[in-house]
Amino acid sequence: MKVTREPVALSRATQLLNHGPVTIITSAHGGRSNVMAASWAMPLDFTPPKVVVVVDSRTLTRQLIEASGVFGLQLPSRGFAAQTLAVGTNAGAELDKFSAFDLETFPAQKIDVPMLAGCITWMECKVIPDDSQRHDLIIGEVVAAYADSRVYSNNRWHFGDDPDLRTCHYVAGGTFFATGDAFEVAPVASGAGD
Repeated sequence: MKVTREPVALSRATQLLNHGPVTIITSAHGGRSNVMAASWAMPLDFTPPKVVVVVDSRTLTRQLIEASGVFGLQLPSRGFAAQTLAVGTNAGAELDKFSAFDLETFPAQKIDVPMLAGCITWMECKVIPDDSQRHDLIIGEVVAAYADSRVYSNNRWHFGDDPDLRTCHYVAGGTFFATGDAFEVAPVASGAGD
């Protein structure tokens, strides 16, 4: 099936992360590129949209991000869990993970980083220099975002019946949980305000 990557309004880009799924970070600089899984990623701000990722200072990914000032942040689905585990448990300094795990990429729109075709959402981020980097945090401004229209459109997630298209959460030791069924709750007005 052909994947349609639909743009996501930057004002809505942080919605791609608020349910806490595992992410995949891509980076590149000076003819070298890398990919790693990262469970510690979250939205930080709405305007402009910002995200925070934790990337160990000893990794090739961190070195490439610091050198280039940009990174790609993608959400894999359950159908991409084996590749997610592979890129998260192997060091990029030791092998080319793109080749080793046969990862198909496409060029980012606004930054010079490969994006993974097998994912279901993609965010292109520019690093915002900050003192928090000494804690292995990287703050990035989202400059472009897009999503697979089979699971995200009209500013809403809609996973449907295909379990392989659900985002996943990494626990440990190769164990993942897939995002479950959505349900709606009617808002209740308390009258108390904030």
